[in-house]
Amino acid sequence: MDRLEFVKAKRIVVKLGTNVLRNDEGYVSLPRIYSFIEDMATLVMSGKEVILITSGAVGLGKKRLNLQDTQGTALKQACAAIGQGKLMSIYEGGFETYGLVAAQILLTEDDFSVRERYLSLRTTLNKLLELGAIPVINQNDTVSTRDVTLRDGIEDMQVCFSDNDKLSALVASELDADLLIILSDIAGLYSDNPKTNKDAKLIKCVEKVDDSILALASGTSSGGRGGMETKLKAARQVTRFGGKVLIANGKEPYVIRRIFEGEDLGTMFLPENRSMSDKRRWIGYATNIIGKIVVNNGAKKALLAEKSLLPIGVIDVINTFKKGDVISILDEDKNEFARGIVNYDSNSCKKVIGHHSDNIAEILGFKNYDAIITRDNITLL
Repeated sequence: MDRLEFVKAKRIVVKLGTNVLRNDEGYVSLPRIYSFIEDMATLVMSGKEVILITSGAVGLGKKRLNLQDTQGTALKQACAAIGQGKLMSIYEGGFETYGLVAAQILLTEDDFSVRERYLSLRTTLNKLLELGAIPVINQNDTVSTRDVTLRDGIEDMQVCFSDNDKLSALVASELDADLLIILSDIAGLYSDNPKTNKDAKLIKCVEKVDDSILALASGTSSGGRGGMETKLKAARQVTRFGGKVLIANGKEPYVIRRIFEGEDLGTMFLPENRSMSDKRRWIGYATNIIGKIVVNNGAKKALLAEKSLLPIGVIDVINTFKKGDVISILDEDKNEFARGIVNYDSNSCKKVIGHHSDNIAEILGFKNYDAIITRDNITLL
């Protein structure tokens, strides 16, 4: 695909990683940040919509406190609280130079997972873009639960995002962005780890993010929480919904401007020709998951054929959940392959395991639905 055609976009999400926001000494690189601001301001003034996902609050707080490391959740959260104000002041001042307004939005997992809050967030972001403002989004590290592995006695909770790569994918896919640009300290996706293999080649274009592409990821970035694996998963999510993704080196001078001039930078990820309703996207990718249901092979086959999940196909119920929760659907090998909004709570589900739908009323004393999860409320992963 031609580069100029690839970057032709109306709504653009730009994600800036921690390592591109600071210099070699670990301090914030103001010249680089202001070059990003100038390039994004140029895009907005040309009629495009720009949403910025930015890291950097923890790193700025760490430097302000003269800390060598930020081990421990409480210390990271304290650094985020100190650094976030400084980070936002840089963006506000920079965009104001061009007569543009920056709007701070700090998000936690529940802002997506709770549907009412998610819908409110979508409305707010769309209104900000309509007003010509630039939403500046960061994970609310001060109160985020991303490091929690045990909450309220529930093990293995899956959160909808745990770093800004995943957050950028959520924002891009749920707001129907045309293009997600992820700027890191690496030029793109390589055939091997370029830090250990000098013969590794930059891959210019990826048609589909499959298992062979994911296998090329190696390690995490220094200073950030993500790595190439999280970026590839973000690309897979966005391209699945018809968006385009570009991963490029944010330390290249005026990289954003050069991207939109059609320069051959980074790795392009081409969109898939798929359509999915907003509700199904939210079910599959924007919710926190606690409850799980294990189904037999017959039920899995039916679900893959877009049928409802009936109690006769359920073989196990894991963790506690309420009616209306989004839960994970696992096959007999405990591999997740779908998610859905459940019609009964976990106690009721356990009672009707393996039974026909006709017996639900007799077993429970009531009957809301024939199916534990109806097909319209299931998203295949």
